[in-house]
Amino acid sequence: MGFNRPSKIQETALPMLLAHPPQNLIAQSQSGTGKTAAFVLAMLSRVNGAEKYPQCLCLAPTYELALQIGHVIEKMGQFCADIRVTYAVQGNRVLPGALLEEQIVIGTPGTMLDWCFKRRVVNMKRISLFVLDEADVMMDRQGFSYQSIRIQRALPRGCQMLLFSATFKETVWNFAKQIISNPIIIKLRQEELTLSNIRQYYFVCRNREEKYEALCNIYGSITIGQAMIFCQTRRSADWLSVEMSKDGHQVAMLTAELTIVQRADVIQRFRDGKEKVLITTNVCARGIDVAQVTIVVNFSLPVNQEKQLDFETYLHRIGRTGRFGKKGIAFNMVERQTTYLVHSIEEHFQTEIKRLDPDDMDELEQLDN
Repeated sequence: MGFNRPSKIQETALPMLLAHPPQNLIAQSQSGTGKTAAFVLAMLSRVNGAEKYPQCLCLAPTYELALQIGHVIEKMGQFCADIRVTYAVQGNRVLPGALLEEQIVIGTPGTMLDWCFKRRVVNMKRISLFVLDEADVMMDRQGFSYQSIRIQRALPRGCQMLLFSATFKETVWNFAKQIISNPIIIKLRQEELTLSNIRQYYFVCRNREEKYEALCNIYGSITIGQAMIFCQTRRSADWLSVEMSKDGHQVAMLTAELTIVQRADVIQRFRDGKEKVLITTNVCARGIDVAQVTIVVNFSLPVNQEKQLDFETYLHRIGRTGRFGKKGIAFNMVERQTTYLVHSIEEHFQTEIKRLDPDDMDELEQLDN
């Protein structure tokens, strides 16, 4: 797996996750810190491979994240005899009353609810471990919090329950405390929220053409493994994809309009290195873990309908680089009238984001040092 020593979250959480009797946990942990490996280890330790029925349930807010968790289980569990995984996601059909033989079921709340209550392919009374990942995202999706609570309430009294979230605003705390009883709590300090191994910079540009010119200068100045570029709209992503392709870049695009099968294919090709640039909208801010991603570019900063900065999405976006302690760089493109958004990030996360001149190639080349 490439682990030489446990990360901070692994070191803190694993003794609790593996304890006997099982202990419930609410934990704050950023992307790329190894928390998935921690709760996967807990799953593998609780499962009996000789018993052919679901024993662990894991809820994730997106298909991509469910798939990512499954990859980790398959990799870590390759030496665990007879342990299998299935996915309760849209498009993966099961017949009502069918007997599932996989011990671990990972899925999104809506489909998991359907499998558990309508199709009755999961016997809830036999579940020994329940994981809810990225609870802050669950709160932002229509119906997900209600669906998650309904699933949790059907679990047996002795079931171990684990909840993870990158951020914990008040609504998320209330949700976490409602769903997890008598938990041990691991919470980060505010200054620990932005990953210290990710250097953050910003450019001031007049329009999308200047943003693209700045992007070209980045590529001409520093060594880049793979890059993820986030756009606010599908139209912007389309335009950027065409421009980069014309300039000879191997580009993949991931947007919500793609089918689940198409999205999985795009992600796998990117993970395999067949494309070096992934241009995406917010569909992909979570659940993609590619070690070779060395830079993240916010072609537009994430804002809500009131044009205020979405701090959680920003955090998840830049967390696509700097995975598990590696160095990473995040570049933010802003117009002059929206520089206040950068300052709001600095204030919120108590961090510094340095302004760069997009035309100063010497300054950009120094970022490689």
